[in-house]
Amino acid sequence: MRAAVLPALAAVALAGCGYRFTTAYHLKDAERATVAPFENLSAEPELGATVAAALREELARRGAAGEGAVIEGDVRSGEPAPTAPAGAAYRVALLVRARLKVGARVVAAREVRRESDYVAGVDALETEGRRSLALRRAAGDAAKDVLRAFER
Repeated sequence: MRAAVLPALAAVALAGCGYRFTTAYHLKDAERATVAPFENLSAEPELGATVAAALREELARRGAAGEGAVIEGDVRSGEPAPTAPAGAAYRVALLVRARLKVGARVVAAREVRRESDYVAGVDALETEGRRSLALRRAAGDAAKDVLRAFER
């Protein structure tokens, strides 16, 4: 009985000592940030919204979404380029320029280029869906890199 009680008491004692495991995310000069709509300078109709949504998701995942600083910027993309013979695979490129602003002051700026590959589908609709997923994947990777550059 004593062997079972002793570890339980030790666990209760250690739980109350104030230690906890956390990975707090802190932006430069701010604790939280919102994401303004990104200017879309590409031929992709929803690319600015896709990048802004990826940044919002990453901020929420890190617990840093909310009033404070503002992340704004623009996005560009290149035309899909074939990476395999006969157009069996393609690569899309994405360029994100982002700024972290606290009030009217730009605290940090970052330019990120990401590429993503996709395989052509059996028809144009499937290929278009795969291209869209590749752009979302690149936007998510770019959002992670931007936030890494904006941390303290």
